[in-house]
Amino acid sequence: MKSNMGIADRVIRLIAAVVLVVLYFTNVITGTWGIIILVVAGLFVLTSFCKLCPVYLPFGIKTCKNKE
Repeated sequence: MKSNMGIADRVIRLIAAVVLVVLYFTNVITGTWGIIILVVAGLFVLTSFCKLCPVYLPFGIKTCKNKE
């Protein structure tokens, strides 16, 4: 698969994941919402490292520079 995420998008997702994990472990967000937040944070990290966002695919969105 070709990457469809630029560096800015990846950095923003990683920062958001760190913030969500910190909110969970400081007990700001707990319970079911806390688990959902951890899953979302995990997805942010996974998509950042893979450089691929499956949600972008059907819409044809690319935030990375073209290699032409």
